[in-house]
Amino acid sequence: MSVAALPLTHRRLRLWPALSIGVLAVAAVGSLVLGPAGVNPWGAVVEALDHLPLVSLDSGLSTQEAAIVWQIRVPRMVLAGLVGATLAGSGAAYQGVFRNPLADPYLLGVAAGAGLGATFAIVFELPSGVIAPLAFAGAVVAVVAAYGLARLGGPRRTGATLILSGVAVAAFFTALQTYLQQQHADTIRQVFSWILGRLGTTGWSEVRILLPYAVVSWLVLIVHRRHLDVMAVGEEEASTLGLEPGRVRLVVVAAATLGAAAAVAVSGLIAFVGIIVPHIARLVVGPSHRRLLPVSLIGGAAFLMVADLVARTAQSGGELPIGVVTAFVGAPFFAFILASRREVGA
Repeated sequence: MSVAALPLTHRRLRLWPALSIGVLAVAAVGSLVLGPAGVNPWGAVVEALDHLPLVSLDSGLSTQEAAIVWQIRVPRMVLAGLVGATLAGSGAAYQGVFRNPLADPYLLGVAAGAGLGATFAIVFELPSGVIAPLAFAGAVVAVVAAYGLARLGGPRRTGATLILSGVAVAAFFTALQTYLQQQHADTIRQVFSWILGRLGTTGWSEVRILLPYAVVSWLVLIVHRRHLDVMAVGEEEASTLGLEPGRVRLVVVAAATLGAAAAVAVSGLIAFVGIIVPHIARLVVGPSHRRLLPVSLIGGAAFLMVADLVARTAQSGGELPIGVVTAFVGAPFFAFILASRREVGA
């Protein structure tokens, strides 16, 4: 049966994987060819393709222009894709495992822990290469602390207990971060520069740091996407179907947190990606995580590539923090979600 002969819903579900990949390709090309440096767009594309295995092309670019493309634009494009995909996939996983459409990758204190770790490195003037590892460590410690606090609730702790524990841990870590900033006011500008998010990179070091964590996170979440569909019916019902909700929650949260912590460590805090993209994907392909997770990963990569392009080009002679761009889009979208849910509830 051809795609055209299928009912509209099935036809849409068949087409959307290809369309999402097409959007990602357009976003990648736009991120590659546009920028403040006047590089020939076609030459930039050819230069990027020339580095693929078994490909030999002449871009016609000068040595300096080729370096701009391969050492600045391509790594930044790839980094934006990795961070966006990881945050969006983590957001979709959190929303599924907690059955809360407003959950995001920072729910259990990832942002607060990473912010504290990065602030510690900055205020004590540690080497710049230590910021990312300390941010990653802070994020992981925060989530472990949230799980430890939730365990105090006994063996019948629920997802709601874990969320409340995450809120408490995030508040505590944020208080510590604020105290450090207050005691070292001269570093506030640098701390806020990290908190607002940045994808500035010269070379492939950040990509190499993030890539293994991102891939592991994606694979674990994709493997458990059917379990997330079962969890959607409720923990007691999932137990009767042979699933262990506690184990599934632990594995999914660990994988989503691992990816989100690594993304935050190299990019700073970039808000709303984990809320916006999964919601759009859910509207398009439905609630089933078999389709929702892959489309969220692809959509997250495309979204952050476009956001980074706006951050680089919107302000003449300067660059906007990418967290400002995503917040400018995400805050109205978040308000729209809340209004829609209220209307449905009414």
